[in-house]
Amino acid sequence: MAFPFGRPEDVARAMRRLGISIEEEKALRVIVELEDGSRLVVESPKGFVIMKQRDQPPVLMVVGEYTKVKEELPAKRYSEEDVHFVAEQAGVSPEEARRALEETGGDVAAAIFKLTGGK
Repeated sequence: MAFPFGRPEDVARAMRRLGISIEEEKALRVIVELEDGSRLVVESPKGFVIMKQRDQPPVLMVVGEYTKVKEELPAKRYSEEDVHFVAEQAGVSPEEARRALEETGGDVAAAIFKLTGGK
């Protein structure tokens, strides 16, 4: 693998001098879940490095070809009757009830509990 900043050993040595530790892992697959519901999938990455610096969150670096996968959303798992029931029981708008039902996978009791805080 060509490294754009010089030989990997030299870069690693320079980073250690800066107080950054580097751990290379052998990964089989790396999956990144994106906000829009799609995923970036790196099969057999050529490199997977974890860089750690004191008082900072670790930085993950992945090298390899990836594909973007957009999975179809499952069909709605609740009815409009469920929406109205949850809204009535929790004392919220139908929009809030619908959102809670989506977040709980259509579980009516869990949606009411979520909206009322268990009261």
